[in-house]
Amino acid sequence: MNDFWDWFRAWPLQVALILLGCALALVVARRVIAHFTERLAVRYNRAYCAVAQAADDVDDEHSLTDWMTPEMTERGAQRIRTIGSVLRSAAGAVICSIAFFLILVTVGADEVVMPLLASAGVLGVALGFGAQSLVRDFLSGIFILIEDQYGVGDVVDLGAGAVGTVEQVDLRLTHVRSFDGTLWHVRNGEILRAGNHTQQWARAVAEVRVPTGADQDVVRAALARAIEAVWLDDEISADLLEMPEVRGVDMLTERFYSFTLHGRVRPSARWVVARALRERAQQELVQAGIGYPVVLDDETAD
Repeated sequence: MNDFWDWFRAWPLQVALILLGCALALVVARRVIAHFTERLAVRYNRAYCAVAQAADDVDDEHSLTDWMTPEMTERGAQRIRTIGSVLRSAAGAVICSIAFFLILVTVGADEVVMPLLASAGVLGVALGFGAQSLVRDFLSGIFILIEDQYGVGDVVDLGAGAVGTVEQVDLRLTHVRSFDGTLWHVRNGEILRAGNHTQQWARAVAEVRVPTGADQDVVRAALARAIEAVWLDDEISADLLEMPEVRGVDMLTERFYSFTLHGRVRPSARWVVARALRERAQQELVQAGIGYPVVLDDETAD
């Protein structure tokens, strides 16, 4: 019996203590990371509530803080939790690796540790060359989440024809649904630029063309009435962050010249507001006796 305890107090007990310490370290690390990230997510929501309350106290129904929607806040909190999940996985891998090498040293396999580390280094280099694109995808995905370049529900342009609404963001892939229904699966490491059309705020832009020779003062007055009508429209005004304005003549040809109406709006409302501006502008121009010019493409004109 004494021989057994002498044997057990040697390396088996040390191995058991290492495993116990590894288990405790895993539990503590995961709970600390989960608690920390959850507190950040909750504070993110509280910060949104505070800003929303402050905006409600201000007598300005078109405050610039209106772009902060609950969907954006939920996306931010979800991004924080996703980063916490990645950190928990990384912490688990590091702790288990340390425990593994400590056990090898404890059982007297010192001569195995150095060759194993050397082979692991060679294997790591080989895997690095073979899976460097995969590593690049994961690293890019982490930075996309941390920097909040885009999120679910945003309308983005990721290049190479991948334009549409983001349906899902993973560490390796971004899934974008285009207007025609095509679902694009874009590797994060291949994204060289990301254009976000619906982050924080957007600008509705509506081009209005009138025949050459039309009285510009009459046109401007009609467009001003159209803008005022949209501004006073209860359904549209909720999406406006400022009163739209007319930029002026942007194009002049033999058949027409164009005016541009523009204004800052809520994310994802740019197209709705732009359509409303064009429709109202057409009505006002028709009432003012000014019709739209007939514009032919070069191919059609030929």
